[in-house]
Amino acid sequence: MPSSHPRQSSVDLDSPERPFDNIINFRDVGRTINQFVGKRVLKEGLLFRSARLDDASERDKRRLADELHIATIIDLRSSTEHQMAASKRLSELASSASAPDPYPNPPTTNDIHLVDLPHCQRALISLTGKAFERTLLWRLDWWTFFKVLALAASGYRTDAVTIVGQQVMSPRGLIGLGIDTLDSSFGEMRDVFDLFATLPTDDTASPYPVIVHCTQGKDRTGLIIFLLLLVVGAVVPEDAMTADYVRSEGELVVEAEERMKEIRVLGLSEDYTKCPDGFTREIHAHLNARYGGVKGYLAQVGVDEVKLERIRSILMA
Repeated sequence: MPSSHPRQSSVDLDSPERPFDNIINFRDVGRTINQFVGKRVLKEGLLFRSARLDDASERDKRRLADELHIATIIDLRSSTEHQMAASKRLSELASSASAPDPYPNPPTTNDIHLVDLPHCQRALISLTGKAFERTLLWRLDWWTFFKVLALAASGYRTDAVTIVGQQVMSPRGLIGLGIDTLDSSFGEMRDVFDLFATLPTDDTASPYPVIVHCTQGKDRTGLIIFLLLLVVGAVVPEDAMTADYVRSEGELVVEAEERMKEIRVLGLSEDYTKCPDGFTREIHAHLNARYGGVKGYLAQVGVDEVKLERIRSILMA
């Protein structure tokens, strides 16, 4: 069981300057909520969130490992995003004057972009996995459906994703896609919450402190953090949950141009760089209407009350 006392760190998460060289949208969720509420309701130093960690500097890595003692990285990105990030890293290596030419050991997996930290486990859980993809595909007309399948089967997955982005994801909007994620990604949600509920044993270390991220650290990450906060909702008011979610929009401005390039490749609009009004309200309303609340939803996913109580005991102050 993690200590109830926050770890001491020289990383000033409240600094007006970015606390890391190359990691953005980073924050201690417990600390953010406590500051909003005005009292200590969650433990600090256990649950962090951020945008992707791929470009972390050596100093960033030391801070994550030696000062924040990150034990688990939960990466929610899709296989397409990992492929794009790996290709970007290979291009950077190829164009670097200091990189060997040709690249002597081409990677056989799409993990060259991933951050390695000592004594830290990595959980690659694509929150928008196969079930989510099927949900989106069934929203296409038949001609486009078969065109997308043909492109994906021929190795043109990014082109297929762009079509789905333009014809399905953009019209659905971030709130609609959040609801689609809830309704389709049961297995992935169970995997994430099983990890949060893990207790250390003689053979297994505690997964905490844990950092959750996707590409921007805004929507999929925001959805997971919102569900976690609803689990401990007795001590966290919903306006504090909303404040944590919308904070990401300002945190991402620093790399807005680069993010827009990536979003356009996926066939999405500028709206996908923002935090839409009503995201947490509409997600909460959907949970209540369809599942009887977050407990009912997570029970249907396969996360029982014993695990939820364990998560509460870990995160609540």
